Amino acid sequence: MHHGKYRFIAGFLAGPLALYTVFVIWPFLQAVYYSFTDWTGLSPDFAFTGLRNYARLLDDQVFWKSFQHSVLLVVLVPLVTIALALFFAFMLNVGGRRRRGAAVTGVRGSAFYKIVYFFPQVLSIAIVALLFQFAYNPGNGAINAGLRAVGLDSVQPDWLGDPDYALWSVMAVLVWCTVGFFVVLFSAGMSSIPLDFYEAALLDGASRVTTFFRITLPLLWDTVQSGWIYMGILALGAEAFAVVQIMTVGANGGGPDYSTTVLPLYVYVKAFRDGQAAYATTIGVALLVVTLAFAAVVMRLGRRERLEY
Repeated sequence: MHHGKYRFIAGFLAGPLALYTVFVIWPFLQAVYYSFTDWTGLSPDFAFTGLRNYARLLDDQVFWKSFQHSVLLVVLVPLVTIALALFFAFMLNVGGRRRRGAAVTGVRGSAFYKIVYFFPQVLSIAIVALLFQFAYNPGNGAINAGLRAVGLDSVQPDWLGDPDYALWSVMAVLVWCTVGFFVVLFSAGMSSIPLDFYEAALLDGASRVTTFFRITLPLLWDTVQSGWIYMGILALGAEAFAVVQIMTVGANGGGPDYSTTVLPLYVYVKAFRDGQAAYATTIGVALLVVTLAFAAVVMRLGRRERLEY
């Protein structure tokens, strides 16, 4: 049965590895190479400039602002999203009142709630950004209208036009449009945990909070860790770029006064607005380093003994 096993495995892996190398690894290597040149993105001719782009990066104040904003997003957005998703999923699956014949039940209508939570995932991120752009309008937006309706006429922030509120407003949209996916994901993981564990804990006098931290979270930890990394990549990548570019003020978004500029948006601006493709790839390399560092930190801090049931 083991005859030709490795040739068989290599035959199946050769195609996917070749595609991955051509469409993923090779573009990364090209980006690193172009970061050492003065390529404009359009000219077929370019010169090797060494570390000039990286030296420029260290003195670029807009880059450091973008870097700080991206780090803030990758720390806070996954934290808030995962925490809310775990809370909602636990309530849907375990937080219901005790019923006859079942010590542990979910809330009534939990299937309907899961659909409601998942609904933002059906919408394009561009549509979500446009809807919230209208909602944040200081004059006739839904949020300020709601504040006026409850008598808070004096509290009428210019959500996207004020540097103190703009980035937080963007972060709220990222949380809103992604939390539903993780509610469904964690609900699927919780539904596979045997109810006997919960019933035994409740019979021993454990509270709902104790069962969450002692049973649910440890048995769901691998899923939480994967979701944390995935959410961090979204906060550093296309989701953050789309929301900031569409919602915020400025010719290409990122305003006011670069208060919402993030690394993916800065890459786009330098490559397509300013025609500085080589410098844009340098920023992209920095973004790659931040993403890899984030994944490594989460994997390291989240390392624990695997629990099986």
